[in-house]
Amino acid sequence: MPHHTTPDPAPSLEAVVDGLMDDLCTDLKRLAAIPSIAFPGFSPEPVLQARDLLVALLREAGVTEIGELNLPRTAPVITAHVPPPTPNAPTVLLYAHYDVQPPGDEHLWDSPPFAPTDFDGGIRARGIADDKANVMVHLGALRAFGGRPPVGLTLVFEGQEEYGSAFDDYPPTDPAAFACDAMVIADTGNLRPGTPTLVTALRGTVEVLVEVRTLDAAVHSGSYGGAAPDALLVLLKALGTLHDLHGDVAVAGLRREPWPGNALDETEFRELAGVRADLPLFGTGGLGERLWSGPALTVVGLDAPSVERGASAVVPHARAKLNLRVHPRQDPKEAQDALVRHLRRLRPFGIPLTVTPGETGPGYEAATDGPAYRAARTALRRAWGSDPVLAATGGSVPLVNGLAAAAPQAEVLLFGAEDNLCNLHGPNERVLLRELRAAVLAEAAFFAEYAAGHRPGGTA
Repeated sequence: MPHHTTPDPAPSLEAVVDGLMDDLCTDLKRLAAIPSIAFPGFSPEPVLQARDLLVALLREAGVTEIGELNLPRTAPVITAHVPPPTPNAPTVLLYAHYDVQPPGDEHLWDSPPFAPTDFDGGIRARGIADDKANVMVHLGALRAFGGRPPVGLTLVFEGQEEYGSAFDDYPPTDPAAFACDAMVIADTGNLRPGTPTLVTALRGTVEVLVEVRTLDAAVHSGSYGGAAPDALLVLLKALGTLHDLHGDVAVAGLRREPWPGNALDETEFRELAGVRADLPLFGTGGLGERLWSGPALTVVGLDAPSVERGASAVVPHARAKLNLRVHPRQDPKEAQDALVRHLRRLRPFGIPLTVTPGETGPGYEAATDGPAYRAARTALRRAWGSDPVLAATGGSVPLVNGLAAAAPQAEVLLFGAEDNLCNLHGPNERVLLRELRAAVLAEAAFFAEYAAGHRPGGTA
């Protein structure tokens, strides 16, 4: 009788991803060793070096359609396309950025910020979590299918996200280039390590400058103090009206409501923010409400005499820069108008303020009931072993709105390899290998789930 052999079963997606991890970590370290800082005053050459490495990695992964978008005063945006395997397969847009923040005070780092360093369970370097690990998540998911995923892909790797650029507003001007059924914006991560998280909302942002001038010049505090109006005291009295006795924002017209999803607990938040145990937190209500679905108002800059150089004089001029974060669904211009109106109505000690509106950026809130979200929930559960939670972020990602406007019917998913303890923008930024591995598996599993459930017309 003829002898029949049973073919070996195809390896599981988990096994495939596990087999990719060594090379992914090696390539991540190569990328993180490049100081790709797209800020004024820094050399543009490392940014271009990072671009070149990513283009090479895309080619190695089997991508042949690779382009570049060059906009005024903006680092290159890498674009790439992988055609869908069948006419009815969905297309997924993948976004991440390859530029990084400056390292800050390098003496605060345990190892040089651009010398990627292994530690127990992770890798430490500037930009390794924000956002180069997430770049590798996209490449890893592509490698998991040998460059031929079950969905079409449009890849967008931005080179100047941290400083802001002309690309923020570009996608709606060329919607065909960003057409997709769903997008994975990998510039976020988990609420805490091991907790799979879909970020579904981003707060908007507003800036306002408030200024006081009371004298032609500083005058002797002994001779004139007590009658001459002190500009700093006027300003401080005005700033004191922005919050109530509990620390809640006291500006009328700003939207606030309870946050319905998951949030950090107070112990986690105190550890993350470095708040001493004997000090109260600002505000009332749940942390999700205070951090994500309500306003936050911060004095981010103050011009006044320094303590070291302070003279015995009445201050003639003072100003403050205010940063307001607003509910994801509140129009930031409406919120800015409310803050400006509040300040202009004030007359501290009878003295008017000069109030100048600054820049605004919209928030975002995703619809979470579509087929892409259903596929993502299944994929994240498979990768991390527990049900994903829905969370938000108080930071703004302006490009999300631009991409959503370019592809208004697409579902927007935000997840990635970061976590809230990764020290992004701070010293000793790090990524955990288990989070990187789970994020790669989650994205690859999402491709498979979404393709299997996709029906033409956007239903599943």
